[in-house]
Amino acid sequence: MHLHRIALSFCLLLIASLTLGAPSAQAQIENSGFPVLQLEPSARTAALAGSATALLDNGSGALFSNPALLTAEADGRIEFSYLNHLSDIDAGWVAYGKDMGELGSFGAGIRYLSFGQFDERNELGEKVGSFSAADVALTVGGARTWKPGLRYGAALSIMHASIAASSNATGIGLDAGLVYDDSENRQSFGVSVHNVGTVLSSIGERSDRLPADLRIGYTRTLAHLPLLVSVTGYRLHKMDGGPDDAGAIARILYHTRFAGEFQFSESFQIRFGYDHRRHDQLKVKSRLDMAGFSTGLGIRISRFAFDYAFNSWSSLGGLHRLTIASSI
Repeated sequence: MHLHRIALSFCLLLIASLTLGAPSAQAQIENSGFPVLQLEPSARTAALAGSATALLDNGSGALFSNPALLTAEADGRIEFSYLNHLSDIDAGWVAYGKDMGELGSFGAGIRYLSFGQFDERNELGEKVGSFSAADVALTVGGARTWKPGLRYGAALSIMHASIAASSNATGIGLDAGLVYDDSENRQSFGVSVHNVGTVLSSIGERSDRLPADLRIGYTRTLAHLPLLVSVTGYRLHKMDGGPDDAGAIARILYHTRFAGEFQFSESFQIRFGYDHRRHDQLKVKSRLDMAGFSTGLGIRISRFAFDYAFNSWSSLGGLHRLTIASSI
């Protein structure tokens, strides 16, 4: 029990340090290094617009959403995910879970983000070759039960970014979280802090930083309708964003994601979500612009689970994600 209290206190200390003392530079997540860390970790999460901090999930990919979500149900479960991004950009990950009894539930995964091939030109503009750019992150983590319904977890990531063969960056970051499963009332609460760490080396002369993020989530399954609703507050360590004259409600919306999942059965679900910040930043039309909206579905066939997500980026197009999971 003493070990449990030490680990729980450590999680709370990390969360408090971000909330009370985060420098303003950390709030600018879009300008941070290692963008692979900012991608929604799975097709289910993407279809729910990233609202997954308190989303109970039996998969090993929960390691990336909130490490406290790892449970014994992830034992022997392997997951693959692929994202077809805009242009030639693509991304994906693979994760595996293992339950160790009283020691806890553990997971490991590797994520990648490829920016494709670029032409290399000399000072005269003549093509002299080509080069690639990519991010890779290796993550290991675990979770344990502290009290009935309450779990805590942490995960460590080592990131590497490269442009061609001569420009590289390396960083190390820690995620930590808590989840309370109030199954009697069909609801759950979660809090997590992500990417607390340091950049060991940067690309060129720029000074990279990790995309720190503090999140709080709530999920509830309705009593008389097969609908799960989820709300997540994110980037809460710095309440930035929105127009200069935005009111309190508008600023809150800039840090909130809303989602729902119709759970028709264990074998079929339909999902939807909305991220107001993404909508406001990507919209082009004054009306009926679907930027920031997402949708998707989940299908279970025997030992296999297939999840698909579509995220609208307005006139830029849309992002397609596919996640496949199975127990081995």
